[in-house]
Amino acid sequence: MKQIFIHSEYIKLDQFLKLSDCVSTGGMAKALLQEGAVLVNDEREERRGRKLVPGDIVKVEDCGTFQVAAQ
Repeated sequence: MKQIFIHSEYIKLDQFLKLSDCVSTGGMAKALLQEGAVLVNDEREERRGRKLVPGDIVKVEDCGTFQVAAQ
């Protein structure tokens, strides 16, 4: 599991997917979420604006598992 460090209280899921290099654009993030390829804390997530906080675990199909971490 790779840790992704954020510098704020939270990060939106679509921004996190770009930061973790799973997608390169917001449109790609939207498509990935609509496919059901993203789990947040072991629950399927489709909302691009989902707020992630330190400690959340994000699993992305064909990309990996990441933990949100505070810097």
